[in-house]
Amino acid sequence: MADIIRLLPDHVANQIAAGEVVQRPSSVVKELLENAIDAGATEIQLIVKDGGKTLIQIVDNGKGMSGTDARLSFERHATSKIQKAEDLFNLHTKGFRGEALASIAAIAHVEMLTRTEEDEIGTRIKMEGSKVVAQEVVVAPKGTSMLVKNLFFNIPARRNFLKSDQVEFRHITDEFHRISLAHPQVAFNFYNNGSDVFQLPANDFRKRIVQIFGRKTDEKLVPVEEDTHVVKISGYIQKPEFAKKSRGEQFFFANNRFIKSPYLHHAILGAFEGLIRPGTHPGYFLNLEVDPGTIDINIHPTKTEVKFDDEHTLYAMLKSTVKHSLGQFNVTPALDFEQDQNLDTPYSYKNKEVGIPQVVVDSSFNPFEAVKTSRGNSTSNYSKPKVEGWENLYSGMDMSIDGDNHSNLEFESEVVNSSIFDEGQEVVDHTTTTFQLRKKYIITTIKSGMVVINQSRAHQRVLYEKFLKNITIKEAVSQQLLFPLTLSFSPSEISILNEIKENLCTVGFVFGEVAEDGVEIKGVPVLVAESEVQMIMEQLISDFQQEVPGDSFSQSDMLAKTLAKTLSVKTGETLDEFSQVKLVNDLFACKETTLSPFNKKVYMTITENDIERKFI
Repeated sequence: MADIIRLLPDHVANQIAAGEVVQRPSSVVKELLENAIDAGATEIQLIVKDGGKTLIQIVDNGKGMSGTDARLSFERHATSKIQKAEDLFNLHTKGFRGEALASIAAIAHVEMLTRTEEDEIGTRIKMEGSKVVAQEVVVAPKGTSMLVKNLFFNIPARRNFLKSDQVEFRHITDEFHRISLAHPQVAFNFYNNGSDVFQLPANDFRKRIVQIFGRKTDEKLVPVEEDTHVVKISGYIQKPEFAKKSRGEQFFFANNRFIKSPYLHHAILGAFEGLIRPGTHPGYFLNLEVDPGTIDINIHPTKTEVKFDDEHTLYAMLKSTVKHSLGQFNVTPALDFEQDQNLDTPYSYKNKEVGIPQVVVDSSFNPFEAVKTSRGNSTSNYSKPKVEGWENLYSGMDMSIDGDNHSNLEFESEVVNSSIFDEGQEVVDHTTTTFQLRKKYIITTIKSGMVVINQSRAHQRVLYEKFLKNITIKEAVSQQLLFPLTLSFSPSEISILNEIKENLCTVGFVFGEVAEDGVEIKGVPVLVAESEVQMIMEQLISDFQQEVPGDSFSQSDMLAKTLAKTLSVKTGETLDEFSQVKLVNDLFACKETTLSPFNKKVYMTITENDIERKFI
């Protein structure tokens, strides 16, 4: 039998490796930014065009590379980060596998320009699909410039897999946030399609957070600090009242490396238990410094999933530290009626030294001095004002009122609260028999039996078609707010709002001034209460951050779905008889009645024969 096993060519092996390392343009940004950090750069520029599909350029002022190192860096498993297997358990750098540049060069057009401080001239290398096109000596500044163009030019299937420019840009922005937060001592400049996105000078950690997420973030932060022999915890958590339904502002950093850890996230949720609403997530920016020998980061190619040596101890310390910070800064409400306030000692008193109490004496006090008291017969200039015409208040009271005759009396009618289904009240036929089951289902009768309707899904379907119609024909009714609402958002969230602002206006929202850190809302749709606006906006931003295509139809569809889900009747709400009948009639007036906007079954039919079979 002939031999069938062959060694793969280098360019094929690199393309296979690229499938793991380079998933989208944000993966390229992550790898190149980490290389710039490892090179000791103090200033890094990130230039992106068309969501990274056309151009990704990263310029740093690091130590650079010689001509030989520059050529060798594109070889697979070539790295300066480690030399032996034991180095994997004592990593102080971002990268270590030596696959990033080889994988990127296999699926894109790459151009490198680099120079060390000792050399007078630099090196320029141009590669296309793992092939060296040109290598020459050029004049270059100190540091390295990496230019990546036409990503996945030789793999059309992978290029078609990419999302819209807006979605890919959001992924790049997320990676930029993670690396810039992990290294506040490094200055970053971010440009997208020729415009400035971020200009971040070197600063401390708190100011870096404020620079990225807006000025109003500063008042939300609570410091966290704890130093033990196992782990050193530092950073900030957000106050419980600013918890959001989306999981956007949760950052864990282990040894200045961004990580994802659902286990540690659960510890944070445990510390906030009882302080935030169910279904919401607190924001946090926490740095964990552990011994490099007790952490394994070589688990996944993205290097965001790590394994700690003693996770249970870390879990307990993190939970107790966050709880301590919440209590220390009086974020946690404490009601103790038996506690003596005089016994509360501030934390600042632990550094004060014991001193001799100071005695203050009033030298001008004379106990024998006669005190002049005012007599009761002293005259006063006060005069009581006269009220003219007070007798008219009792005019007509002399009229006799017969106890059995109340025809002249009028009583104020009791105000009846309107239900959520006010429109078309007089049209609904009340002959239909309906009742609510366990505050979740509405049961109505038909000729062949009965129908069991999920009230939440039915209302979602009704609202979804209504909002979609308003967006399509751009005819929505808006109610003006007496006092405009001002909502604070991060710059990235403001950019998302600008994208969907036009569709929101067609639904009924009226916007005022849109600033870099907030937005003013002057009007809302008729069905939306003022207290729900913040929650709706956060939900919309969260939905659009989750891989939403950028075409107008998809935006309109997603907007209608989000509004319908947020404003629909929830399980556990009691509906009166009229609301039940109105919901049933509106449901069967929809174009699609069997499925909700999220493709879930709305109702089921139980015929008379089904019931009779149960009694056999």
